[in-house]
Amino acid sequence: MTVQPPQREETPGRIPVGLSSASVWPQPARAAFEMAADLGFDGVEVMVWADAVSQDVSALHRLSEQHGVPILAVHAPCLLITQRVWSPEPEERLRRSVVVASELGAQTVVVHPPFRWQRRYAEGFTELVAELEEISGISIAVENMFPLRPPSTLNRLRGGKSSGLSAFKPSPDPTEVGYRNYTLDLSHAAAAHVDAIELLKRMKDGLAHVHLADGTGAPRDEHLVPGQGNQPCAEVCEALSADGYQGAVVLEINTRKARNPQQRAALLSEALLFARLHLEPLRAG
Repeated sequence: MTVQPPQREETPGRIPVGLSSASVWPQPARAAFEMAADLGFDGVEVMVWADAVSQDVSALHRLSEQHGVPILAVHAPCLLITQRVWSPEPEERLRRSVVVASELGAQTVVVHPPFRWQRRYAEGFTELVAELEEISGISIAVENMFPLRPPSTLNRLRGGKSSGLSAFKPSPDPTEVGYRNYTLDLSHAAAAHVDAIELLKRMKDGLAHVHLADGTGAPRDEHLVPGQGNQPCAEVCEALSADGYQGAVVLEINTRKARNPQQRAALLSEALLFARLHLEPLRAG
């Protein structure tokens, strides 16, 4: 028996709010589809990592159909713990991610800048991204990252710039290179001590995707529920709505301390409510 997905109500002009499968870790990707459907998210971003389902096109397609939740984006396996998912070669992992996104009907692939030690990949990364976008028609949105920075350097930050060793080549800030499409991650901006509003302005019309999460400026990737840190999450959402942003906003928050599904659902519901509230178009009068 084929399960027919329920019809989701589309609101013209509304920015879709998705759930990253990373937001349910350590639960598997399957849980992200279940929770996205139960809580009313507009779709899912699949983080490809060790979870076998996240690597399986057929399994992901079945989950999307079963729960009536579209796949908005595929996050390429870029993390240190995913360096051998699909292939030990980062170029092949990115190529595979684009193929998977196309097969799943996703419009966006999220990718990190190359690690410094991936020399050959780094040298050809800009050309590779442009080539894959041209061939596939999919937006390959390069994400802002943050440097590796020991706590002792925090007092030496000057002019909003972050100090410390960057693991990314040539920079954790993709706007310093220039790409057709970007992913803005507010938690990463917090960890990098980068002004998220200024980064948003630099990305301009190239902004294709947003990871909405908060941070305090601690030297780590916190991915707090929006409103629990010091990042301009509300201001970014309101700017997206005012500027006619055409991409998706995906909640990528850390819920690993949730003791049960009910606590995780409460955190995700709070984050979804925040996003919907601040993405609502302002009405005159």
